[in-house]
Amino acid sequence: MKDEFDFEGYTCPVPIKPNDTVVLGHGSGGRLSHDLINRLFLPELGKAAPRALDDSAIVNINGQRLALTTDSHVVSPLFFPGGDIGRLAICGTVNDLAMVGAKPIALTCGFVIEEGLSFEILQRVVQSMRDSAAEAGVYIAAGDTKVVQKGGADKLFINTAGIGFVESTINISGANARVDDVIIISGTLGDHGIAVMSAREGLNFETDLKSDVAPLNHLIAAMIQAGEIHVLRDPTRGGLATTLNEIAIQSNLTVELQETALPVKPQVHAACEMLGFDPLYVANEGKLVAFVKAEDAEKILSVMHQTRYGEEAVIIGKVVQTKNPHVRLRTAIGGTRLIDMLPGEMLPRIC
Repeated sequence: MKDEFDFEGYTCPVPIKPNDTVVLGHGSGGRLSHDLINRLFLPELGKAAPRALDDSAIVNINGQRLALTTDSHVVSPLFFPGGDIGRLAICGTVNDLAMVGAKPIALTCGFVIEEGLSFEILQRVVQSMRDSAAEAGVYIAAGDTKVVQKGGADKLFINTAGIGFVESTINISGANARVDDVIIISGTLGDHGIAVMSAREGLNFETDLKSDVAPLNHLIAAMIQAGEIHVLRDPTRGGLATTLNEIAIQSNLTVELQETALPVKPQVHAACEMLGFDPLYVANEGKLVAFVKAEDAEKILSVMHQTRYGEEAVIIGKVVQTKNPHVRLRTAIGGTRLIDMLPGEMLPRIC
């Protein structure tokens, strides 16, 4: 097997102008984020092979397939219902590895600490990272600390990297969706984004709403054993809508969703209505979307229902062939509407 990580030439579609600046929307995970990557990073650093544009890149070293990923975490506030920046950092990195079918092995972490942060807060974060790594079954192999002057950061930023093994028989990528694939979501949409925003803005809901942040590698391992999986992705920044658009473009196919099948908690739905958000675009941190072989869908779904983080899994749509790749929604009243990428920044500093 040849090395799966390769570089090729890339032509920038829109030249960089002298007055172009970075805005919060460039961190949304949506269309502006893709614009930043396509206009600046890919032309300067080289265009990676399509697989390297998944949540993790796969490299082949002496016959061993390794998944590599890196992530940075700038969530505000540091602690929110159901999680904190430490758990988010570990789970997000583990999940990025698992989304290409890798078995996560080890992580590194780097801390950018603002002068004046209390030891008590930092200890709580580190303990949360320890517990989350233990739950995922990975270890933290290396780390680094940097301290910046007061005002040089917002309390604490964490950067992580991860490595995992990928079996030779596994071929999971955003480019691998096939016509008639069944699309499964592992649970309710928008829990993380609304929980973080409610903590940040001091919003109160009638019922407790917690972030869904969780490591999904054990769930994915069970799914792989149950049937044929073509695509896995965790719909974080930009939500499910943006993630599905990315997959549709990578695979050059159309995703068709059923509105009545989309699982959303009542309190998330109420918060989105109040604030003018669409749950399809709100971030998740403990959910996955899977494109699976139609004949294996029910078997995979049954296995998911037997796991801690897949109990609420449901089928939400399918893959169809059309001339132009896109995402469309079959509405509850029988109509159809297009679902585009998140255009800019809806909820900043969400992960």
